[in-house]
Amino acid sequence: MTPGPTALPRPLSAILLDLDGTLIATRRLYLEAFADALEPVLGHRPSHDEMIALRPRAEIRFLEEMGGTSHHGGVMDRFFQAYHERHEDDFEGVYTGVPALLDELRALGRPLGIVTGKSRRSWSITGPRVGLGDFQVEVFDDDVPASKPDPAGLRQAVAARGVSPAQAIYVGDSVTDLEAARRAGLFPVAVLWSKRAHEREPFAAAARENGGLAVATPIQLGKLVRQSVEGGG
Repeated sequence: MTPGPTALPRPLSAILLDLDGTLIATRRLYLEAFADALEPVLGHRPSHDEMIALRPRAEIRFLEEMGGTSHHGGVMDRFFQAYHERHEDDFEGVYTGVPALLDELRALGRPLGIVTGKSRRSWSITGPRVGLGDFQVEVFDDDVPASKPDPAGLRQAVAARGVSPAQAIYVGDSVTDLEAARRAGLFPVAVLWSKRAHEREPFAAAARENGGLAVATPIQLGKLVRQSVEGGG
């Protein structure tokens, strides 16, 4: 096995993050809301395993693919209603250590942003409840012509801040996040804190294959970013 990088780029000029599975735990919420939205169209309630096997990357595009364009309006209305109504019971919260991580990253004075397959509408439901603070750039799936691993969203984010892609990192929880970062010229960082035990090493290997590295905890990520910023000016 070829060893991968052990440090982040220097200088480090921007930090971009995914949302779902990286900062917030929404797996159960999404699966239940997807099932609520699709059941009338499919004629059965899709199981969690059935939907996971399809690897949904962005909520609106996934529902369009599953429900068909002729049912688009009704499917989306049911999804957002379910996402809102189920939030209290099925949203699993902010990952432990993430609020402190964001505080640390902001204190380092580098632009901090999110690039996500989430829609602005669902973030308008979740965002006010989680208190993650303001981000200097936000790119949602509504804002781009194609979902990750297409690099459009990341390119849009670094351009908005006037930052070279080679001096930015993208932190995410999926192989498509890593591939999008590589294709956009950013340094990929894989988070392991949302992964099951058997998923961690394969995902870390995917990070290495895409020229990046994996971090086990928000504390580890904060330490690496601090080392890069303080060592790279």
